[in-house]
Amino acid sequence: MANDLESAPSATEPVQETDASNWLKVGALAVASALAGGLAVMWFYRNTLAHLRQAEDQAENSDFQMPETDDGEDF
Repeated sequence: MANDLESAPSATEPVQETDASNWLKVGALAVASALAGGLAVMWFYRNTLAHLRQAEDQAENSDFQMPETDDGEDF
């Protein structure tokens, strides 16, 4: 009768190629995800700066003073 320990796979067996291939796929997915996230952040940051610059340019050209009309009415 064979010993149960002999028939069980040992922990010292070399890593199979499928395990390494799976880790490579996971690593590539993580790199692609980080790159896509970085590009999205960069796009959002650039658009935000562009909107702020446009608002700054418009504020310089606008006239926020109250018109000086004398209706004789006090509110």
